[in-house]
Amino acid sequence: MSQLRTVQVLGGGSAGSSAHVSSLAAGLVARGVQVTVCAPAELDRAYDFSATGARFASVPRRSDPAAVAALRAACAGADVVHAHGLHAAVRATLALGGRRVPLVVTWHTRAHAEGARRQVLHLLERRAARAAAVVLGTSSDLVDRARQRGARDARFAPVATPAPRVPMMLPDGKVRAELGAVERPLILAVGSLVPQHGYGTLLDAARVWRRLDPVPLLVIAGEGRERAALQRRIKAEDLPVSLIGSRTDVTELLTAADLAVLPSRWESRSLLAQEALRIGVPLVATAVGGVPELVGDAAELVPYDNAEALARTVVRLLGDPVARQRLSAAGLVQAASWPTEDDTIAQVLSVYDELVQPSAVARNR
Repeated sequence: MSQLRTVQVLGGGSAGSSAHVSSLAAGLVARGVQVTVCAPAELDRAYDFSATGARFASVPRRSDPAAVAALRAACAGADVVHAHGLHAAVRATLALGGRRVPLVVTWHTRAHAEGARRQVLHLLERRAARAAAVVLGTSSDLVDRARQRGARDARFAPVATPAPRVPMMLPDGKVRAELGAVERPLILAVGSLVPQHGYGTLLDAARVWRRLDPVPLLVIAGEGRERAALQRRIKAEDLPVSLIGSRTDVTELLTAADLAVLPSRWESRSLLAQEALRIGVPLVATAVGGVPELVGDAAELVPYDNAEALARTVVRLLGDPVARQRLSAAGLVQAASWPTEDDTIAQVLSVYDELVQPSAVARNR
């Protein structure tokens, strides 16, 4: 049997989807699959897809004729094209045109839009879902959404991310000293500073717990268009919050934290939630999207946009070390139940094998 040839297509590439493609490429290459990764050049600099053994083709995140032509050339001769994310799926559909090549689409997250853009987003989702032979959703609600948009075949495919590198020894206080939390509780949030991540609600909660003694420090790692507005509010209200920008040492920050918080409007398989539970850091998160099925009973869940519930839960946990220890132990057990990288790669490869069988290809054309 000839070598299976696949093309992995990334658009802007979130941290989760980019890490998944890197892991998937390495696993497929190790199993004898020929892999080409098509993505903007800056993603290759960050994730070094070539180091996995895959071929890398630089394709900008645009849908103009030149970008589509570059993607079309990269897909020439592929047995399966696999697009990760909505925009990558739409561009892959344009590039394939009328070619009889199976398209697999993984929906890693859910795009947000308001007003007229919301209708455009709906149309793009319909186009991507209907063009795919198989849509893989990383949470159950994404699978439901794909079916609502007309997907012929939509399946739950929880994506495994590489396990974090946990320090061999307990923190010696260096990280906490750097952050200014030597003799006070440290609460950590991680994610881009955008409205859907719920940082406005998180600042509301911080107003409540600043009455504690000692006052907990909330550290938010990430960048985004909301930074200036958040910083103005932190200064105006004298909130115990520090914005530290994008960091590459999130594992070390988590290991030093007393609690992790995830206040988002929606998440699929949150990287922060996965890292926190794997390390054994107690997590307070919003009960949205794929979060409940990801964490089970191993995290405290609160409603989205409810600062009172969030603050109350954080205050309770900070005052109850036994409850924090229980969550820590439960997190380790829950994380052990998640699919491994090998499980994820095996599931994706089984989908590819289905689609390249003559009868399956005919059925999906």
